[in-house]
Amino acid sequence: MDSFGRQHNYLRISLTEKCNLRCQYCMPEEGVQLTPKSELLTTQEIITLARLFVKEGVDKIRLTGGEPLIRPDVVDIVGELDKLEGLKTIAVTTNGINLTRLLPRLKEAGLNAINISLDTLVPAKFEFIVRRKGFHKVMEGIHKATELGYHPVKVNCVVMRGFNEDEVLDFVDFTKDLPLDVRFIEYMPFDGNKWNFKKMVSYKEMLDTIKQRWPELEKLPCETSSTAKSYKVPHFQGQISFITSMSEHFCGSCNRLRITADGNLKVCLFGNSEVSLRDHLRSGASEEELIQIIGAAVSRKKKQHAGMFNISRMKNRPMVLIGG
Repeated sequence: MDSFGRQHNYLRISLTEKCNLRCQYCMPEEGVQLTPKSELLTTQEIITLARLFVKEGVDKIRLTGGEPLIRPDVVDIVGELDKLEGLKTIAVTTNGINLTRLLPRLKEAGLNAINISLDTLVPAKFEFIVRRKGFHKVMEGIHKATELGYHPVKVNCVVMRGFNEDEVLDFVDFTKDLPLDVRFIEYMPFDGNKWNFKKMVSYKEMLDTIKQRWPELEKLPCETSSTAKSYKVPHFQGQISFITSMSEHFCGSCNRLRITADGNLKVCLFGNSEVSLRDHLRSGASEEELIQIIGAAVSRKKKQHAGMFNISRMKNRPMVLIGG
């Protein structure tokens, strides 16, 4: 718990800094300097830290990247996490390229929630934004997830003016016959993604556009710690949500912590302060010492992030290195 009474029960662990796509809002055009393998968390270190956090009250772990599904032992990691008593949810955020091939084994190992990133339903636009091919593999992965019983399959869509804001209605229509939760994410600033205010489409603008087409749109109830404002078109199988990190932050109910692939604890996605759990682990810190180090970092967590204009000027890692 931090000094503002927020209970943190959700941990995001980045399994790798590498990715098989090059999304423009996530990775700088020139790429990123990768951390040497010896400085990344080993599989055993990941499980050790996960066990510690679960023992202290974390009941949901999300595996991120980079692209987590390119890590060769990702199925084994899910299997080890599934053995942790008290852990209720093991989730993954993926670009979907390798999902169809791996999902049956991931499900068997214990994976029970999936987020898939997809910013356009137009194949040519997809290649432009991710600087790679693969649109049909992602779509195949989405359908595979619904077939295997993942309900809902969350689809993350970063909305950028001048690129895909004209597809918002198409994405809503995508939920008509599939059990999806399409999550429209406000464009956020990270190092190297050339963010500017004019590119950001606020959730209220998107909501107005959707209500013009579907005036019967219904607001859905949500959990206190949820980052999403959720809605549903009556009789559609799926739903839509808005992640309003920029226009209406949800810092007051934040329950998330992050561990980067090189073992740093980040208590805020938009904060630039980090604590190396890897270094403490490798120097032989006891479990009690690690708990104190983590507790001290969490207690220093600020009440809220600095606001969109200040965030855009702050030094932070590129998104691909945070598991954003």
